[in-house]
Amino acid sequence: MSAPDLASPVLVTGGVRSGKSRHAERLFADLDAVTYIAAGPTYDDADWAARVARHRERRPASWTTVETLDVATAVRAADRAGPAVLVDCLGTWITGLVDEAGAWEAPVDEVEATVSARVDLLVAALADAAVPVVLVTNEVGLGVIPEHRSGRLFRDLLGAANQQVGAVCAEVHLVVAGRVLVI
Repeated sequence: MSAPDLASPVLVTGGVRSGKSRHAERLFADLDAVTYIAAGPTYDDADWAARVARHRERRPASWTTVETLDVATAVRAADRAGPAVLVDCLGTWITGLVDEAGAWEAPVDEVEATVSARVDLLVAALADAAVPVVLVTNEVGLGVIPEHRSGRLFRDLLGAANQQVGAVCAEVHLVVAGRVLVI
């Protein structure tokens, strides 16, 4: 597959370690210049650092990486720079937003309002994008109900964000065991 030639973005979803990021990267394999938006927090953890390093090694050196929680602004800036934007991953982004707000224990309606406002900004940026945009996210609606409040909150926030982002996408690619189903 080559870069999607679409007027609206593509959302790539699936379970953990399903091959989502690899598939999203392959969509832009023919392009030398891609802005890769690493959406989410950074962790001071050796395992996390190794994971990030593996992702970077997989991508062409000509790709520009932007690490940020301000994904909407980064998408708008990258859209002006062209020729394509890859956002990876909405799950780490949502985690980072809740962390940044210190809201894991806040009332659910407050957390939802905080995250929803940022998702609205992203959706607007996606709707305005003039270059292909591919976003990676985790599918959280197929598992068991998490035991802990933070797990349920994350699942609900990401599920709602996935629906909002998916609504402005031309396609959703579901990745299961490295296989892709285009929806």
